[in-house]
Amino acid sequence: MEEILDYLLKPFNIEKRDAKEFSPLVLAYIGDAVYELIIRSILVSGGNRPVNKLNKDATSLVKAGAQAQIIKLINDELSEEEFTIFKRGRNSSPHTMAKNASMTDYKYATGFESLIGFLYLDNQFDRALELVKTGLDRFLENNDIGVKNI
Repeated sequence: MEEILDYLLKPFNIEKRDAKEFSPLVLAYIGDAVYELIIRSILVSGGNRPVNKLNKDATSLVKAGAQAQIIKLINDELSEEEFTIFKRGRNSSPHTMAKNASMTDYKYATGFESLIGFLYLDNQFDRALELVKTGLDRFLENNDIGVKNI
């Protein structure tokens, strides 16, 4: 079976690069998009709803504070390599900061996004989905944020 990244790059004749070549912030850049795509896909699969409600639910799950909680909830599920990638992302020096997040939450969220980006670029999308599912399940158990269809 062709992996998702290979499938996306093939029409453009682009060869996949080793995920370990990328800086933590580049991994976070792609990881942010991958995580948001996962969340939006889950929400849309629940059926037609007003877009502003979909966006409100998505925002509550992709904001830095939620991502920081999720990575803390799945910390014990990470392999040694995954934890190292998370730490590299968390300890990186971003040049921006989220508007409504503490620096600590922002750094943890960056680490989470780095991990998701690494797994995606390393064709470990199944593992990324597994961690996101576990994290979302635990997060929603502990938070009454009113998100529907997950």
